Amino acid sequence: MSAPEFSPPSSTLPAATAHAGARVPAAEVRTPGAGLRHILRGPSGLGTAGLYPARYDKPPTPPTPPTSSMAPTPPTPPTAPTPPTPPTAPTPPTPSMAPTPPTPPTSPTRPEPSAAPAEGNPIPGLYHHPVPEPDPVRVDAVSRGIKAWALEEVDLYPEDWEEEFDGFSVARYMVACHPDAPTVDHLMLAARLMVAENAVDDCYCEDHGGSPVGLGGRLLLAHTALDPLHTTREYQPRWAESLHADAPRRAYRSAMEYFLQQASPSQADRFRHDMSRLHMGYLAEAAWAQTDHVPEVWEYLAMRQFNNFRPCPTITDTVGGYELPADLHAQPAMQRVIALAGNATTIVNDLYSYTKELAAPGRHLNLPVVIAEREGGDERAAYLKAVEVHNDLMRDFEAEAAALAAACPVPSVQRFLRGVAVWVDGNHYWHQTNTYRYSLPDFW
Repeated sequence: MSAPEFSPPSSTLPAATAHAGARVPAAEVRTPGAGLRHILRGPSGLGTAGLYPARYDKPPTPPTPPTSSMAPTPPTPPTAPTPPTPPTAPTPPTPSMAPTPPTPPTSPTRPEPSAAPAEGNPIPGLYHHPVPEPDPVRVDAVSRGIKAWALEEVDLYPEDWEEEFDGFSVARYMVACHPDAPTVDHLMLAARLMVAENAVDDCYCEDHGGSPVGLGGRLLLAHTALDPLHTTREYQPRWAESLHADAPRRAYRSAMEYFLQQASPSQADRFRHDMSRLHMGYLAEAAWAQTDHVPEVWEYLAMRQFNNFRPCPTITDTVGGYELPADLHAQPAMQRVIALAGNATTIVNDLYSYTKELAAPGRHLNLPVVIAEREGGDERAAYLKAVEVHNDLMRDFEAEAAALAAACPVPSVQRFLRGVAVWVDGNHYWHQTNTYRYSLPDFW
């Protein structure tokens, strides 16, 4: 099918002068698109010479207009002839603070949220930004595509899990998080990986037969579906056969094969690295479950920096059809921005899934539970403290991203920062609106 028109992503970041940790009302929702427009347009004089190689996304030099002797003399005014603008000279767009029609993906213009309120209620006091309702045409296309993949290609789940699969609403999730994806096929890259990661979490760690016992061995073998085994000819066939042994490995193998069709080698290796981080976080949480250990709050936050959503926004350039070069992605400032984004979005999950996890058997660690256990106070106070932790992480993310955008006006950096910010907003939107999975505690 032909890809429908899409709106480019835009920044939800504050101005570069914002201070990390500055206190703003927790319920504040900024005017969409405010703050970073002047920074993301790459003003001159930012003093980046010597910091970043000039070869990255250097804007083309406009062609030199022909001399006046080559241009026709206009008929008027007769006393002051002016050559017309040559047709080959590009005319830059005029900046506008108002919503505009779809523009190239590097534009920071943010589409306005739809007038209709989103389903579900946001957590009171949680610092977040609204997003437009996802394009229903794309949501429908991804929904049909991901279900066909799950059922026909990887045999992901038995028939009695179908309601849960549908209730996950992965299509709406991915379309909200990646509005700049050039095609539905690009959106499907993110959707397959998200579903595969969720299958590993459910089947190895959580609801559907998961257990901390033996988790390390299962995760190691599943990880070879992403990072292939290089072994002898004698043992290679046994390993290849093992990739079809269970639903998580089948999903990982297939999703990664599709991803490699679009990703560069450095993008693929970046994703593998972040999946290793995720699996290490799974193992830390499993070890605490086996020893019945409740970590200190800072220890829990360290675990959540690894057991978190980071692999999802880190592929925002692959899904967007471009590449943030590896050495720019590896810059410490960029790594801090990505880590803060992953940490903030993961605490969103802790907060929205709080009542769901309380209703499940056993004790599930999440930030409100750990705060209540380690710092005292009742459940409500601990939950509200967790909201403030999230808000502080969000403000730090926005301040650090704004500072990096000001320091490095490289187009791929600017677009990647906008993409991560949009992913953060889309992640909140999905948690808020997924009333099939989540409901809020009665603390207000």
